[in-house]
Amino acid sequence: MLYPIKFKPRIKERIWGGQAILKKKGKAAARLPKDKAYGESWDLSSVKGDVSVVANGFLKGNNLNEIIEVYMGELVGEENFERYGLEFPLLVKYLDCNDKLSVQVHPDDTLAAERHDSFGKTEAWYVVDCKPGATIYLGFKNLELTREEYISAVAESRLEELLNRVEVKPGDVFFIPAGTVHALGAGLEVVEVQQTSDVTYRIYDWDRVDASGKGRELHTALAVDAIDFEADAELLHRKYDLQKGGAQTVIESSYFTMTLHDIDERKVLDRASLDSFIIYIALNGSVRIVADGVAESLEEGEVVLIPAEVSEVEIEGNAKLMEVYIAK
Repeated sequence: MLYPIKFKPRIKERIWGGQAILKKKGKAAARLPKDKAYGESWDLSSVKGDVSVVANGFLKGNNLNEIIEVYMGELVGEENFERYGLEFPLLVKYLDCNDKLSVQVHPDDTLAAERHDSFGKTEAWYVVDCKPGATIYLGFKNLELTREEYISAVAESRLEELLNRVEVKPGDVFFIPAGTVHALGAGLEVVEVQQTSDVTYRIYDWDRVDASGKGRELHTALAVDAIDFEADAELLHRKYDLQKGGAQTVIESSYFTMTLHDIDERKVLDRASLDSFIIYIALNGSVRIVADGVAESLEEGEVVLIPAEVSEVEIEGNAKLMEVYIAK
């Protein structure tokens, strides 16, 4: 019988990163040099070269693709296995944005398949914490901006003035379909859930240069065909009112469903009809998760994968959890 599966985080240095991940990931980050900037922890990944490795139970030491190959639909769901095969369809990250990330856009499934033999990249952000006045950049101020006006602004180094700037607070959720121009600002800690894809078109990097005076590569020409010029930040900001002990679904899409749970002592969830794996992420607090009789703890910042064969999930403790799965 399968069980709630945890994985070893893959922690990455980034030019815009900070030190928060060292604390958030605890033992997993204990041996990392303390003088580096860490921007991302890839907590659940099937990306080539960065496939997650199991950290608990009898599957410990095996990677995610290996256990999908053995357990197939029992682990990920029959429809998911038929569609995605050995590639796990979602990537979960924790980001510490000590500085602004580059302004970027991701291609949709069609364009990514044509150009990169890859899936596109639709994603979502949950703001775990942020400094007062922290912002993100999402879409353009002018929803009637034309392709020609955009190209002119890029050529004249005026892109920043076109971007729609949104002030955020802890708990904010944003859904970012492929094609939406976006960037995380400084002073943010974010959980990111996305399609399994590492295809990114960087269109502006705030004129940053490295120690040798070089800027990072931009993908100006590739990006133009990927951009949805009408992406509306107001619609992409998913507002909700989560009550004590309650649950609220904040994103429903063909790529994933995201529900937030407030756990107040004990909750039992019937998941027999899903035909999908379930990912739980502890946004704060701690809980004990029991899946078909097998228990596992989940502390703040940790991620656990519940196999699709599990019919009932019992959660005890006090925490806010994110639940993610792919609906039929």
